[in-house]
Amino acid sequence: MGVALAAGAVLFLSTSPVFTRWASQSLSSYEITTWRLLLAGVVVLGLALIQKQSLPVRADWLKFAGFGLITALHFLFYNASLEFTTIAHSLAIVYTAPIFVAIFSWLFLGEALTMRKWLGTLIVVAGVVVLAGMEPNLTRRMLWGDLLALGCAITFGLYSVAGRSQRGTYRLFAYAGSVYLLAGLWMIPVTAFFFRPLGYTPVAIASLVWLAVLPLAVGHTLYNAALRKTSATLVNLIATQEITGGILLGIFLLGEIPSFSSVIGVIITLLGIGLLL
Repeated sequence: MGVALAAGAVLFLSTSPVFTRWASQSLSSYEITTWRLLLAGVVVLGLALIQKQSLPVRADWLKFAGFGLITALHFLFYNASLEFTTIAHSLAIVYTAPIFVAIFSWLFLGEALTMRKWLGTLIVVAGVVVLAGMEPNLTRRMLWGDLLALGCAITFGLYSVAGRSQRGTYRLFAYAGSVYLLAGLWMIPVTAFFFRPLGYTPVAIASLVWLAVLPLAVGHTLYNAALRKTSATLVNLIATQEITGGILLGIFLLGEIPSFSSVIGVIITLLGIGLLL
């Protein structure tokens, strides 16, 4: 069940890079991050209230504020990285996250680091490194985008472990909706500073709504559901196939053609996931 949920999440998450690019044509990464999180938070919390799920109690507010900050940074780093580097570079570096998930799961959740898990993780990481390829024209701008993607990977690891840690305490919609909304609230002050009213074109608004509802409210909530069914490392490894979907959509919708090394990298990541499964 956890594997199926993670696979479903990938379908929606794969659309994120293209729509982020379209939104960033007129909006800052701060604005994209804020509205995406706030809208998704309202949608998912609405589902929680309809199902009469218990929201976080006052004693857990500080903890959830921390979860929200991690989530805000994860999405901010991701959105910003796509402004500076290619989809292949960004997604490939973001999905070095299995390393951080494995380490954080071991440190905070006590999950065993078996040889099979390490081997599968290393193969997937090798795949995303090959997928990114050796960039002969690495500029400072692209390097900055790659560093932002690395920050996204580290916070993705923390985000994954946080979600798994609460699976026995709060129901899915109550947990995910609270985290999304709090993450959006963290972003409001900086977004107010960068607010550009003229940037809210029909394309930008449509892209924001898509990003909030499908990749986040649906995709990330499916991801959080998968975290409750199986190990965070396995879920994260399956989620690496957002790379495949994101690159394919980049080809058809943005004209970004991947290199031969990208194709080889995708094959290697699939082999790594096959080994882990």
